[in-house]
Amino acid sequence: MSTRVHKLAKELNITSKDLVERLKKLGVKVKGHMSALDEETAEIMRHEIKDKAKKDKPALKAKPAVSAKTAIPPKPAPEVKKEIKAEPAKEPEVKTQKKILEATLPLTVKQLAAKLNTRPNDLIKSLMKKGVFATVNQNLADELISEIVGQHGFELKKPPTLEEELMEDHKEGLRHGEKHGHAIRAPIVTLMGHVDHGKTSLLDYIRKTKVTAKEKGGITQHIGAYEVTTGKGQVTFLDTPGHQAFTAMRARGANATDIVVLVVAANDGIMPQTIEAIDHARAAEVPIVVAINKCDLPNISMDKIKKQLSGRDLMPEDWGGKTITVPVSAKTGEGIDKLLEMLLLEAEVLELKANPNVHARGVIVEGKLSPGQGAVATVLIKNGTLKVGDVILSGFHYGRVKAMINDRGKRLTEAPPSTPVEILGLSGVPEAGDEFFSVKDEKKARTLSLLKQEERRVGKLRGSQRMSLEELYKHIKDGTIKELKVVIKGDVQGSLEALKKSLEELSTKEVKLGVIHMGTGNINESDIMLALVSNAIVIGFHVKVEPKADEIAKKENVDVKLYNIIYEAVEDLKAAMEGLLEPIIKEMFQGRAAVRQVFQVSKVGVVAGCSVTKGSITRSGGVKLIRNKEVIFKGKIKSLKHLKDDIKEAREGLECGISLEKHKDIKSGDIIENFKIEKIIRRLDGKQ
Repeated sequence: MSTRVHKLAKELNITSKDLVERLKKLGVKVKGHMSALDEETAEIMRHEIKDKAKKDKPALKAKPAVSAKTAIPPKPAPEVKKEIKAEPAKEPEVKTQKKILEATLPLTVKQLAAKLNTRPNDLIKSLMKKGVFATVNQNLADELISEIVGQHGFELKKPPTLEEELMEDHKEGLRHGEKHGHAIRAPIVTLMGHVDHGKTSLLDYIRKTKVTAKEKGGITQHIGAYEVTTGKGQVTFLDTPGHQAFTAMRARGANATDIVVLVVAANDGIMPQTIEAIDHARAAEVPIVVAINKCDLPNISMDKIKKQLSGRDLMPEDWGGKTITVPVSAKTGEGIDKLLEMLLLEAEVLELKANPNVHARGVIVEGKLSPGQGAVATVLIKNGTLKVGDVILSGFHYGRVKAMINDRGKRLTEAPPSTPVEILGLSGVPEAGDEFFSVKDEKKARTLSLLKQEERRVGKLRGSQRMSLEELYKHIKDGTIKELKVVIKGDVQGSLEALKKSLEELSTKEVKLGVIHMGTGNINESDIMLALVSNAIVIGFHVKVEPKADEIAKKENVDVKLYNIIYEAVEDLKAAMEGLLEPIIKEMFQGRAAVRQVFQVSKVGVVAGCSVTKGSITRSGGVKLIRNKEVIFKGKIKSLKHLKDDIKEAREGLECGISLEKHKDIKSGDIIENFKIEKIIRRLDGKQ
């Protein structure tokens, strides 16, 4: 008989982590909470922990109070008196504390003089002594301002920015809430793996709903966040798409999670996207639990899957490793309960905690634009409690939470840690993966949001000025760069990020793919006009083209492509980019002729009397003139004759007269080789 560590820990009313540490101190080799103990070791631990608990209780009472009388301090060592020569007493240094001068840089001479309460002329004179000649309205360098301020007995301090003020308010709320302590929170679990290995179907069985039916082609196109209540506690699931085009979304899912469930189909084993999922989970330093799905299928080998996992440093526990592997079936429900039990057990070891009494902080899982509701964001609370009416700030957007809806469509008034909810009330669609914070001052949040949006708008204008269409054409003509520009519109932010990342990965040294704009919502007139002036194509994902935009696109011949599956868009763009690649030029050998004698012919010039020794010489092909095994000329044939007749081709064994275009240096014994140029289409993957 053997007993698992976690079962014995439960029996002894201690944590699995504590029991593992005690066993290691006794020299018992255990790897984790799933390790098996023989009955003798388990019995020893039972007696030891129970005996220790009995001894600890009286031991606390037995400790006598140490009174001031009994506590005799050690005698101090006798002081050794040394003769010290009298030195004049030093006057204590009096440090004058400088006054704080708050100022937003840069400052003009006039502004700085006003802050220092001095005349501008006096300040200009002191600047001249430093070798700086400045006018009253001239901006001064930051370092120079600090130096002048210091000389006047001030210390320069930049006033906090709006963002710093809001974050300080948020931190103040955190400090206030820390007094109430932390509480155990539900684990956030991400399902990851290869496409069609059953991630969403597995989650369907757990939630008892059909999510896959809503998705095009049965492939999950967006991240979903779902809360599941089990008999032993709650678990929050993030369902990430499995297709390789969604690498960015999958990476974001791993970074927002506590535990990754790697779904591997028993009939397929580890596939390319499975390897990517493992890498993302490891980069996020997240523990991995493997769910071997489709275990109900006939003729499957669990050992084969476990061997593949071992090859990826995921040694199963029953093979002596640390990775929990659970055979499951999304069809029959086999192993689902055990998987949930293992997830909660892993969460217990991780000791996940959060403080529900502080200002809410979390991550944007998804953002979209809803026709009836406006900007809708799916958020996951990492710490604190989000309430209806709270003001939140995320990236370029802010808003007061008007409503919160959970994954089952139920309205909530507050969302504690590890709760996924959809929130309404934001000023715009937030970026998926951005953090959000609840703040006190809505006015400051709005001002900061507008400032950030203006900065982004100015940045985009500057970016477009740096690379104009004329400059791009010049680069393409010079052969230094070729670029295919794209405007992307999608229904949700997550799809846009994934599509952008997949497309940018197609870029090579010669051909660059640049996403000049992306946004949520239908394709409008503004998108078409931007594509028109930038010579770009427009890609729509799960969206439509507005009537006016469609009219302009047809009139101006702007290329608009609509897709429902991401990898179809990637393949089409790949084909378009391959059209911009310069073809590979190959010289195909056609024939060789030996120069027997050279003639000087009037009106023609130098003519080489040749004998064709191999292949054929054609007038349309290119030629090389070879002397002493070195190519001394490469060009075209000016004329090809047999006797006095012009011919198109001279075959092997025939004699002919050849004159070269723009070259007269031909000698007897030279070799003339004929070749034709063949252009081979290049592909982005390097294949021909």
